[in-house]
Amino acid sequence: MIRIALSCGLLAGFMGAQGVRAADSRPNVLLILGDDHAAYALSSYGHAVVKTPNLDRLAARGARFTHAYCNSPMCTPSRQSLLTGRMPHATQVTLLKSALGEDETTLAEVLQGAGYRTAAIGKMHFNSKLTHGFAERIDQPDHRTWLQARPSAPPADASATLGPWKPFRDPARVWLNSAALPYPARAAEMAGSYFAQQAAARLQQGDEPLFLIVSFYEPHSPFHFPLEYAGRVAAEALPVPTVGPEDAPQIPLIFRDLTDAEKRGIAAAYYTSVQFLDENVGRVLAALDASGRADNTLVIYAGDHGYLLGHHGRFEKHTFYEEAIRAPLMLAWPNHIAAGQQIDELVEFVDLFPTVVAACQATLPADRHGKSLLPLVDGSPPAPPLHDAVFGVYGENEEAMIRTAHWKLIYGSGTRARDDGYATDRPTPGRTVRLYDLAADPAEMHNLAADESQRERVAALEQRLVERLEATCRPGQRAPAGLTIEEQLDWYVFPPELRTVPGSAAR
Repeated sequence: MIRIALSCGLLAGFMGAQGVRAADSRPNVLLILGDDHAAYALSSYGHAVVKTPNLDRLAARGARFTHAYCNSPMCTPSRQSLLTGRMPHATQVTLLKSALGEDETTLAEVLQGAGYRTAAIGKMHFNSKLTHGFAERIDQPDHRTWLQARPSAPPADASATLGPWKPFRDPARVWLNSAALPYPARAAEMAGSYFAQQAAARLQQGDEPLFLIVSFYEPHSPFHFPLEYAGRVAAEALPVPTVGPEDAPQIPLIFRDLTDAEKRGIAAAYYTSVQFLDENVGRVLAALDASGRADNTLVIYAGDHGYLLGHHGRFEKHTFYEEAIRAPLMLAWPNHIAAGQQIDELVEFVDLFPTVVAACQATLPADRHGKSLLPLVDGSPPAPPLHDAVFGVYGENEEAMIRTAHWKLIYGSGTRARDDGYATDRPTPGRTVRLYDLAADPAEMHNLAADESQRERVAALEQRLVERLEATCRPGQRAPAGLTIEEQLDWYVFPPELRTVPGSAAR
């Protein structure tokens, strides 16, 4: 049950909106995003501690994907890849601070051109003043303005709340909130609650079909949650993931002095933030139910990527381990997507663009890199798998990945000394290849790439990775002729937005 209190006036507004929707049969689209929300961190995905009743209810309404993968384990490239339906190296957004170019066609632009009202609430990571097809944008500056007109009393004990977030300047135990401290505000004052309120208002407005993104900042570090949520997750009850025998060299230096108690505290803060996220997702879903739009709305929930909570000794994304790239994905659409489905096939986030375009009966632009998910969820007899592999690109560490149902190969150039704070004691190890047998070693503890018996497999997977990267790159950005497989991979994993001599081997 969702415990949500709506004011009488707001509820009356929702009820008044019922029955006024236009005869347009095209669905509304409500895309809800969590930030750093890993697939394992929901009760509907099997977590024994974290409680996500509202997201669980959404999963029960439609289809829950158990093997959905982002195309980059970092916020900006993952989000812009999802929004364009194109691989990160094609969008030329592979780094955190890169801006999505005006020449890229977004899902909002396609739907706006098809007559949809478009709005984006919350985190988008465009890194520019461009709106990319969203007629309305609401974000943290709007929340701050809203707060200024609603002064509230500070908490009685400010020392028991989060201070300013200073990642990499403070020790990791501080900026990762190992004390599991709440944000110094009540739930009604939080940015997430404001975003949910703004989404509720947009759902009751207008008769034209609506494309609305509601993008929450939770549970991104320092794992915000309000005062009322303090102590909801007991840190001492949480396990500390085992660090593997090959993990030591790749653990960022900043995490190496964390104690087990601090690791548990970080996890407790993260899971508490997830539960606050779930409450606000519930508010948006309740507003949708009251708006008169629910029967004709495609609802999508996704995390922009995953997050490691001590897995492999790390506390971030920025890798191709499963916990960092497998994210929750749910689709619900009454009378089109059967309720209670679990989809175990491999899918990737570039598939969401063609899925929405197909549902909205719009025209799919050329050069999209995914496939519609609708055939997987429409109740028709099982078809051949949509994908036999999924792919990722991570420019900050010059890595690329291919994952099949059984195997994962990760290639790194090993030449980029990262400057994002996650340096290891081997900043430039040279070319690295990692091969994991996911069937026998799901925790990815044993790299088999150097095993003589796997030589052909490594070569075949590297070849497939090159073919995918080549097929999805921009015209004029293909690797020069005559390069070896490894040299081609080095070319494609280098951040294209930093390439100074297009069409040459210069880096």
